[in-house]
Amino acid sequence: VKMRKLAIVVLGSPNDAEGNLSSIGIERCQQALAEYARNPGARMLPTGGWGDQFNTTDKPHGYYTRQYLMAHGVPGEDILECAESANTIQDAQLARPIIERHAISELIVVTSDFHIPRARFLFEREFPDLRLSFSAAETHLPEDELRQRKEHEVRALARLRQSMER
Repeated sequence: VKMRKLAIVVLGSPNDAEGNLSSIGIERCQQALAEYARNPGARMLPTGGWGDQFNTTDKPHGYYTRQYLMAHGVPGEDILECAESANTIQDAQLARPIIERHAISELIVVTSDFHIPRARFLFEREFPDLRLSFSAAETHLPEDELRQRKEHEVRALARLRQSMER
């Protein structure tokens, strides 16, 4: 019986100038921890490098995700190297060589509920050969902030679909 090799991809989110995760980052980590508890033997793959919008510290965002996961019981050896991405497109692209290097055959992509449609589109495009599932972290933001994020996601996904038709 071939062992399925599962990785839980924790998509990056903002952190502050001291490296503290945003509420969205903590929600994604908590969701990833729940998936980890349900899937013994899984590895974690954090994403997130640097960007004016989400991380201006001297360490990649994925470093802070890794610290959070380790502080909540995930052994360091279960956390793969970070995909140092600047956006969701790069999350998928930069995860590929890490996933290939570790012979991962199945992914659970963890992100915020409002971000799932775009993450699904990009990861299904990048990994047509793997078993994929998507795990939504519930977002607790003020209603107007959440609405803005949802509207941004609809526009961003429409742009991606349009660019593929060209």
